[in-house]
Amino acid sequence: MIEFLRGTIVHTERETLTLEVGNIGYLIYCANPFVFEKNENDVVIYTYQYVKEDVLRLYGFASRKERGLFEQLLQVSGIGPKGALAILAAGAPLQVVSAIEEENENFLVKFPGVGKKTARQIILDLKGKLNDITSDSVSTGSLLQDEIDNTEESALEEALEALRALGYGEKEISKVKPELQKEEQSADEYVRKALQWMLSS
Repeated sequence: MIEFLRGTIVHTERETLTLEVGNIGYLIYCANPFVFEKNENDVVIYTYQYVKEDVLRLYGFASRKERGLFEQLLQVSGIGPKGALAILAAGAPLQVVSAIEEENENFLVKFPGVGKKTARQIILDLKGKLNDITSDSVSTGSLLQDEIDNTEESALEEALEALRALGYGEKEISKVKPELQKEEQSADEYVRKALQWMLSS
């Protein structure tokens, strides 16, 4: 397995980024690709190679522990890569671990694609198995807060598209959009703020 890739980000979309490493472009699926944009040169991305039938994809993470939580979530019946990424996208994996340990189904069902049955399965399969995740911070929010490159409008639209890619519906997005419009931010900050607002509401 590829442990990590170090290179330069040459393109970012709502679900993926392209990392150039030695004149080769790697397409990497991420929970929130915009999280890497502010440090786009000499980026280190920890990777997980997903292989299933005719699918071969690289998934990228800001830390080994974040990747570890993704791998654990994949072991749960009913959770695929897209669902696992949606859970990680809020940048609050420690909250997810706490919810699992406290058997807080109401928190887990706020993620797209996670119903009561799946939430219960996550708890049954992972409770007591995530101690290594809680031993250190795995937040994806360790970006340099440089100047915002995009305009507010384009950054907001990118963020809304990222939310749609994670599985959130138009009804949920329309509720959070007014909150996001209150302050000009980067696409990464919009995504994280939206997810955190939805999880707390």
